[in-house]
Amino acid sequence: MGLYDRDYALEKEVEFSRSEGRIAVFIKDTYKLILASLIAAVGGAYLGMGSGIAYSPLLFLVVEFALLFGLFFADKSGKRNLALGLLFVFTFITGFFLGPVLNAYVGRGMGYVVTQAFVGTAVTFGALTLYAFNAKADFSSWGKPLFFILIGVMVASILNYFFFKSTMMSLVVSGLSAILFSAYILYDTQNIIKGRYDSPIMAAVGMYLNILNLFISLLNILGITNRD
Repeated sequence: MGLYDRDYALEKEVEFSRSEGRIAVFIKDTYKLILASLIAAVGGAYLGMGSGIAYSPLLFLVVEFALLFGLFFADKSGKRNLALGLLFVFTFITGFFLGPVLNAYVGRGMGYVVTQAFVGTAVTFGALTLYAFNAKADFSSWGKPLFFILIGVMVASILNYFFFKSTMMSLVVSGLSAILFSAYILYDTQNIIKGRYDSPIMAAVGMYLNILNLFISLLNILGITNRD
């Protein structure tokens, strides 16, 4: 959760006496890692689709948080090579666990839903990134509000999964999640270009999680609305 519990408006920004050249290199390195992370996730999803394993949300969360904790600790400890390795293990594993979900859509003749969610995520990410790079607005104060909304969405999702099992509630939660992670893309893009991250690795994993969660939200929305 530490990746999302960020309020840079209240923290001293990383010294931005960095030269413009260094800032440009940091941004380039970050987006290279984001692209590589997405490729690793796609590879993991492809293997996961053919693995025959059953999707387990609880196991997925346990593994995800364990890897994130290790990645965060390695990066803070200055073990950048280990952090880089864990980044790709994390993105590959998240893709692998998502594979059976994608396979279920394909198996039901709803592969087009996966394609629509992918295209929707790509277009949304591209448009929001372009906007954030050119926006004059300051999104730094969004940190705490977005984090509290995230907690609420997670609690509602868990309650619905274990107790309510409501399709309508799932649709509402997914809609809120799509809006939430779209806002996080704006927020984190500005954090990257203004130097509020110490490491391109942590910047990349934060943005990867935004993209992944946006995709899952759109996938669920389209899956529900396209049912017979």
